[in-house]
Amino acid sequence: MSLTITEIKNILSTTDYDGLPEVLDGFRADERSGVIKLIKQFENKYSAHLAELKRLEEITMFEKDLYSKGYKLIAGIDEVGRGPLAGPVVTAAVILPVGCKIEGVNDSKKLTAHKREELSSIIKEKAVAYAFGMASPIEIDDINILQATYRAMRKAISALNPNADFVLADAVTIPEITVPQRGIIKGDAKSISIGAASIIAKVERDAMMDEYAKIYPEYGFEKNKGYGSAEHIAAIKEYGPCPIHRKTFIKNFI
Repeated sequence: MSLTITEIKNILSTTDYDGLPEVLDGFRADERSGVIKLIKQFENKYSAHLAELKRLEEITMFEKDLYSKGYKLIAGIDEVGRGPLAGPVVTAAVILPVGCKIEGVNDSKKLTAHKREELSSIIKEKAVAYAFGMASPIEIDDINILQATYRAMRKAISALNPNADFVLADAVTIPEITVPQRGIIKGDAKSISIGAASIIAKVERDAMMDEYAKIYPEYGFEKNKGYGSAEHIAAIKEYGPCPIHRKTFIKNFI
């Protein structure tokens, strides 16, 4: 008695990638259109998996080079929130285990909110260490956004336990740190460590802005996360700024 299409789908869904080609081959003689469709669907899934493995090889090249030079605790660091009109700038530093590959890790801007949250949990679970740094709107107004970002990055790096022995940063050279470092242009898409940092930083800041939205509901922070949407700017003009607005960023609106 042949298996039902639902049973075949369950078998394919619970087969790991290593065993999937062989299991697919076992069903190729089945001429039912539903089975043929399932085989094509899981072939595409397997092809996407292989392409992702190839991408992961490419985005671990910086880490592999540093491992070969004796570095083991390599921290990727990134920021989120340099551009918004409100809220803090948040940085994250992540040290992944040697050889760690997490499918889906990429520049956080290329991922959906749901995927970021899913990956953030995995990254935190697998990481040797991770830490956050933050600079408040007051600090941003006081020392400017670039210097506030550097300050937040230094906070994240210093909070790592164990300490990093090398830092990979997205596009910048961080002043006043003693750890060896390298800035990588578009590093959040080229280094798995920086990509991981970009994801957990984004999830952390988004959660903060969701909480601020409950305190200051007029501005729609749960939707705009503090960025200058038309609705946000209109709210600033109508209600004036709230305590988490960056005065130096909104001076043209008030």
